[in-house]
Amino acid sequence: MLKDVTLGQFFPGNTVVHKLDPRTKLLMVILYIAALFTAKAFVSYGLVFLFLAVSVFLSKIRVSALFKGLKPLMIIIILTAFINLFYSKGEPLVQFWIITITKEGLYNAFFMVARIVMLIAGTFLLTYTTSPIALTDGLELLMNPLKKIKVPVHELSMMMCIALRFIPTLIEETDKIMSAQKARGADFESGNLLQRAKALLPILVPLFISSFSRADDLATAMECRCYQGGIGRTRMKQLTMAGRDWVTLSIGLLLLAAVIVLRVFAL
Repeated sequence: MLKDVTLGQFFPGNTVVHKLDPRTKLLMVILYIAALFTAKAFVSYGLVFLFLAVSVFLSKIRVSALFKGLKPLMIIIILTAFINLFYSKGEPLVQFWIITITKEGLYNAFFMVARIVMLIAGTFLLTYTTSPIALTDGLELLMNPLKKIKVPVHELSMMMCIALRFIPTLIEETDKIMSAQKARGADFESGNLLQRAKALLPILVPLFISSFSRADDLATAMECRCYQGGIGRTRMKQLTMAGRDWVTLSIGLLLLAAVIVLRVFAL
């Protein structure tokens, strides 16, 4: 299960999506999420899904990689569908004992599951096609106006991207610790929920120690390289907005506008 978590991974490539400016991709994710939460009916969700499918196709990211990232969240997705299916009021379709499935509940369950799946796939696509360094630079440049009110923009961007970058590393470390504990006779799969939670304690202690040790090594390495934050810091690669970036942002704005229009006219 842990190996299925792909958040924070970067798949190098030379596609149109990979070549986009990180600021463009960050803004497109915001527009995509806004359109997704504005969508209300089949036509709107179909339009958002079409945009996501085209983006995945252009990025040449395997669909199996996106679905692999969904596996750890299947419990949340199923629980969301269950709550919307059985606890929505409306016209009854199926009634059995205390179980009632309504037409509205069926629609709500379908739309909520579709929203969660497309939300996760769209956000994962950002990390899959953007390196942590480019993501840091893009975040910092987007938040530059906050420097006027003394917000440490560079440090915040660096911390967010380092945290995102080390998710796969921590998952790999957890998997190694679990394998070592299993080799010593530890059992993480049998027993009730409380017993399974107690069985995780031998994993958390070495994981915390390893994480703090890794963080200390990273801090030492940054100090040895004379890292002093964003003041006077330059970039080897300067970010510039090309024509494809403006075209992409225009498409994102058109997508959001189309979804808003469809919602107003209830299509």
